[in-house]
Amino acid sequence: MKKRILRYMKHIFGTIGTLLVVGIVVLLFLNGSFEYGNNPLRLNLDKEGPYVFYKNDSTLNINYIRGNKTDGFYLDQEEYSTHDAITASCFFPLDSTNFSFPINTKIETPKTTYADNEKVLAISDIESGYKTFRDFLINSKVIDLDLNWTFGKGHLVLVGDFVDRGFSTTQVLWFIYKLEQDAKIHGGNVHFIIGNHELYNMQGKFKSASYKYYGVASILGKQHHDLYNQNSFIGKWMASKNTLELINGNLFTHGGIHPDIANYDITIDEVNEINRANYYKLYFPKPEESVEQLITSSRKGICWYRGYFRDDLSQEDVEKGIDKFNAKAVVVGHTVQRKVKKLYNGKVFGIDVKHPKDYNKNWPNKKSEALLIDGEKYYRVLANGNKKEI
Repeated sequence: MKKRILRYMKHIFGTIGTLLVVGIVVLLFLNGSFEYGNNPLRLNLDKEGPYVFYKNDSTLNINYIRGNKTDGFYLDQEEYSTHDAITASCFFPLDSTNFSFPINTKIETPKTTYADNEKVLAISDIESGYKTFRDFLINSKVIDLDLNWTFGKGHLVLVGDFVDRGFSTTQVLWFIYKLEQDAKIHGGNVHFIIGNHELYNMQGKFKSASYKYYGVASILGKQHHDLYNQNSFIGKWMASKNTLELINGNLFTHGGIHPDIANYDITIDEVNEINRANYYKLYFPKPEESVEQLITSSRKGICWYRGYFRDDLSQEDVEKGIDKFNAKAVVVGHTVQRKVKKLYNGKVFGIDVKHPKDYNKNWPNKKSEALLIDGEKYYRVLANGNKKEI
């Protein structure tokens, strides 16, 4: 009897062990990971902010959340004229740091084309990981330990999906805003390219947002969609951004360029104008085909297209969209890669990798990467700042 029980136990544990090994192999094959060790500070709301809204055309209302779940929450609020010199700060609870920045109420639409032969560092899909983003830029010598811009006249290109799936969305957005202003002082540029998750938030789709922000909205006396609407300063700033830019001969967009765009007479400026006009509108396909339908489509559109990685495209198909805008190559995020890499004879660079999360650990560990373009050379930039030519 005892031998029979031992035999059964061996079979059971053998089966469990086999399934475990198969599961791990599949996980690694799919570039997945296990999440564990969630830090409770992810839900800290004390000093959360700023949340800035227009009271009217000439007045801004700036809010910081104070308090805790036990003692209750309240708002630290102040009003400013849009003509005032306003300095704000943003707190990061994980390491109790903060950064300050001026709020400039003059929001301008950025250019779409740049040609200056300066270095370009592109990174995508940070997904609300402020610490990951900050530390990567420090190691890559874009900023110093005090978060000062050190990239000179270079271009930092953020290729979409910097929000959602994490607990530091507010910190990430204000950090981009700060970097943008700091870069200008030194003759550099920060390019915030809109991805599908930025669109989600502007269009009121919050399936990927952290539940933390439902609490934030409630304390502010608002709904979640109010955090990024056109009455929100950060929402209005985000809605000024482009979805496609040409920088030193390379195109940058979150999803990709569908070959059908070659069938239309359209410029990069017009692509961005069409997208900006639809930032706050949900996409639904219409019976008739049009360039607007193509550009805003949630399957073929600039912010959504995954065809470089999932469709059976020929080299000619890929080059149609790139040649349309007289570019050398296109750099995209959106579709996860094991590492930054080039495809289609160097015409496409996929830079979306799995980044570490601020408030939890993963197994296997994930490490950030970015793409550096220096003249005609392209490099993988690793988390420690080292680079490898592609």
